[in-house]
Amino acid sequence: MNEITNQFPDNPEIEREAADWAIRLDRGLTAEEQDAYTDWLAEDERHKEAMAMYRWGWDEFDRLAGLQTTHQAQVDPDLLAPGNRFARKSPVIKILFGALPLAAALAIAAILFVSNNASDETNFSSKPAVELIARIEQQALPDGSIIFLNRGAQLETDYSLQERRVRLLRGEANFDVAKDPERPFIVNVAGVDVRAVGTEFNVRLANGAVDVIVSKGIVEVSAVDAPTNLESPRLEVGQRAIMTLGDDPSVDVSDLSDREMDRELGWQPRLLDFDSTPMREIIQAFNRRNEVQLVLEGEAIQSLQLSSVFWSDNVEGFVRLMEKQFDIVAEWRGSTEIVLR
Repeated sequence: MNEITNQFPDNPEIEREAADWAIRLDRGLTAEEQDAYTDWLAEDERHKEAMAMYRWGWDEFDRLAGLQTTHQAQVDPDLLAPGNRFARKSPVIKILFGALPLAAALAIAAILFVSNNASDETNFSSKPAVELIARIEQQALPDGSIIFLNRGAQLETDYSLQERRVRLLRGEANFDVAKDPERPFIVNVAGVDVRAVGTEFNVRLANGAVDVIVSKGIVEVSAVDAPTNLESPRLEVGQRAIMTLGDDPSVDVSDLSDREMDRELGWQPRLLDFDSTPMREIIQAFNRRNEVQLVLEGEAIQSLQLSSVFWSDNVEGFVRLMEKQFDIVAEWRGSTEIVLR
């Protein structure tokens, strides 16, 4: 299984080169081209990232068009849903549709998708845990900043000419801030300001404390009405600050390992790319990133292999697809567990 990152390398030249290599790979490489392709991949890590995106996009359009050459499940039911950044921006559209406008290309893809799924029905119900099984919400702000809201989170925005201010009312959110040196980006949560210009960070309000983790850039954390002797830390990548409020406010700053970062930020949606992957490994990938847990019953389903792509937060879409494609029965056990048999 491969996790596909959310960002395509922001370099037009690399994008053009990757598009050219994607076309050549599809028709087959000569010995000389194979050597050149290997050298190109080794030149820059961004080349590998770009090719991963293009190859993923190419495979997904093949699946949408029904051109599979191996046994694969149909595409994730929400892959082309509104708000899906890969549906809006997937660079493979440029390869397959040439000069067609983006909207026209997506319309063609949507028609192929609907034609494959229009008659599907399912008996799966998410009533026992509606909030826990809901999709992670993505919001695009007027300045180009992107916010991912964890399940149950709420916020308000208040932009002015001087600053960009967001109030996190409850829960957890991740902020990918567009650069604007003239207007700082400030997240206020429970009397704590998290200030940035252009960066990426995570904020969570829980148990009377504000938890801030920085994954890109630098942010400043300060309590608005706290005593003057309370530290206002300046956090860099990989650092975390937990600010406890109340009668005895305090702040604790620590460094996180890559594994700890992945665990703490694992709620954020990722594309999970499965290639002939056993069902038990697929279930483990979903269970690591969701409160609703999937349980397999029976030897046959344990060894079932699947090739497809899913968003990590789309448990319901995955279960529906299993019912449609493989006659698997899904039943709720309590409010946070789904048994597949």
